[in-house]
Amino acid sequence: MRKLGSVISIISLAVAIVALGYVYWPSRAESDSAETGSGQHAGHEAAQAERPIAYWYDSMNPSFKSDKPGLAPDGMQLVPKYQDELDKMQGSTPGMVMLTADQQQLIGVRTAPVQVAGLSRTVRTVGRIEPDETRIAHIHTKFQGWIDKVYVDFVGKLVHKGDPLFTVYSPELVATQQEYLIALKSRETLSKGIYREIGGDPDALVKSALQRLRLWDVTEDQLARLEQSGEVTRTMQMVSPIDGYVQMREAYENASTMPDKELYTIVDLRQVWVNVDIYEYEAALIGIGQKAAMSLSYNPGKTYEGTVSYIYPSVDPNTRTLKVRLEFSNPNMKLKPNMFADIQLTAGSGRALQVPAEAVLDSGTRKIVFIAKEGGHFEPREIQVSQKIDGQYVVTSGLQANEMIVTSGNFLIDSESRLVSAGAPAHQHGPKK
Repeated sequence: MRKLGSVISIISLAVAIVALGYVYWPSRAESDSAETGSGQHAGHEAAQAERPIAYWYDSMNPSFKSDKPGLAPDGMQLVPKYQDELDKMQGSTPGMVMLTADQQQLIGVRTAPVQVAGLSRTVRTVGRIEPDETRIAHIHTKFQGWIDKVYVDFVGKLVHKGDPLFTVYSPELVATQQEYLIALKSRETLSKGIYREIGGDPDALVKSALQRLRLWDVTEDQLARLEQSGEVTRTMQMVSPIDGYVQMREAYENASTMPDKELYTIVDLRQVWVNVDIYEYEAALIGIGQKAAMSLSYNPGKTYEGTVSYIYPSVDPNTRTLKVRLEFSNPNMKLKPNMFADIQLTAGSGRALQVPAEAVLDSGTRKIVFIAKEGGHFEPREIQVSQKIDGQYVVTSGLQANEMIVTSGNFLIDSESRLVSAGAPAHQHGPKK
């Protein structure tokens, strides 16, 4: 038994020694890996040591520079700026930046050529369809009377030129017809005898009565029937002077009427007006005869073409807008008064150099773009612009057609350019302790 216990103790001791070996002595693979990693790290440090550092700077605030590593006042870790990078930029345009293809892809740099294109700007507004005021007829009688019979008895009815509206009785009209008939019968007698000898005009009474009837809007057809029949007509028929729709009606049977009372308003809608409001700063883009496109919400996809017919002479003092009148043909009567419509007015004025607005960095005093050069170089250049139209700046100086400019990523390029322009002296600040 004593021997058996000794054997067990020896075996336990051997197991413990093996376990300790696994803890304190790494495997060959682990050892090799550690040696390799250590070698790579040492090689990287050696490579970095071979590149002299000009200064250290804050990547979030490139104007902060230091001669040794550490933390910037904003808590950011300072990063090195190598001397060889600065040497490559020697002799180049001040502020020029060089980026590798990978760096350009990382910050999303995109370029586009400077183009010469037509200047056009679209003014969008909302208008309201209204009747053409030059195509509205207001119906009155020019004498006192009483309405006898009404033919057009509701608002909205379509009437044509010459269609009867109502008949009216007037004692004045009856008396003037009698005078006209008497003058016709007397004309033959007065054309002979002493009246002719003393130089009188036998047609004077006829002309006088005829003129009065015409001034009361008696038509030529009615006058011809009166002369042929020789009988006075008790009532006179009033007819529509135009084709159109009845917009207002105040004519009722047996009602009296006076010359100042409007009995009908008839509107010809074959052409309509659209009044729109244009902002004061857009007024210079609008001119008489300019083309306009109109679309309606109830008929999507359909576009109507019209023209600017009038620009009102004053600006609304409350809204600071200018009222502009457009004219549109309406042969199918699809354009209804008081409808709202979407209006587009396109203004153009020749051709000029243009660049996208996002390509221009505006500091308030200068406008800068970056020119893409060969070898990944980007050169800042100040330009002059005249106006901004539909997301494009019109360039007056500083660029030429087909030059490649940066349209995306220029803010990051500008930060690097400012850093390069600041120069290398670095002993102005110190890192945070």
